[in-house]
Amino acid sequence: MALIKQNRDLPTINERIRFPKIRVIDTDGAQLGIMTPRDAIKIAEEKELDLVLVSDKADPPVCRIMDYGKFKFEQEKKAREAKKKQHTSDVKEVKMRYKIEDHDYQVCVNRAERFLKSGDKVKATVMFRGREIQHKDLAETLLKRLAGDLQAFAEVQQEPKQEGRNMTMMLSPKK
Repeated sequence: MALIKQNRDLPTINERIRFPKIRVIDTDGAQLGIMTPRDAIKIAEEKELDLVLVSDKADPPVCRIMDYGKFKFEQEKKAREAKKKQHTSDVKEVKMRYKIEDHDYQVCVNRAERFLKSGDKVKATVMFRGREIQHKDLAETLLKRLAGDLQAFAEVQQEPKQEGRNMTMMLSPKK
């Protein structure tokens, strides 16, 4: 069973091509016609290249004569470039207390704005200690004020809600 699974992961090149007839394409893109895989492999070996299965869904299946090592390297290079360019959206957190001073609040707003501009989501958290939990209304007002101040950059993804001793709200960047 392990041997069968291992063979499935291997690329379909040269002797692994198991079709009675295949359409062969040369290195420059010219069609060489329909032939048996054995004849196509001979042509590829004369040029010191590989016969690679391009499309097995076609009728007959299409194979191309190319340098497989170089082809594989180019594919991996393209995949690395695509991965570099893509941005993953993280969730950044801004924590505060409901009795926050105005300057500290502005620092939190600026930090959240920076996170949103870089394309990340922001989780705004108001923490309660001891008896402060009685003042849920003040924390909700503070979170709504934060959402209002960030209205130009963010949209509220999740309204303020209580989770234990914290009240949280999620903001996501505007499209």
